[in-house]
Amino acid sequence: MLYRIPLVFTPQPEGGYTVTSPVLPELITEGDTLEEANANVRDALDAVLELYAEQRRPLPAGIAVPAQGEVVWSDSLVPCR
Repeated sequence: MLYRIPLVFTPQPEGGYTVTSPVLPELITEGDTLEEANANVRDALDAVLELYAEQRRPLPAGIAVPAQGEVVWSDSLVPCR
């Protein structure tokens, strides 16, 4: 399943980034670089999805990607040289 989740990458004074989401407040992760922080989001999201399932809570509306064949819009972090 794909989800479209807004993410906030906040630089930390000691270096690295903390990642949070305004629609999933339980999603928190970090990384030493933007790339590492972004890579850690999948594990953090898996933990949040498990929490929601255990608590039988519905996910916020609008984060599930539409059915196949519909247009999907997304922002991505893309490293360039």
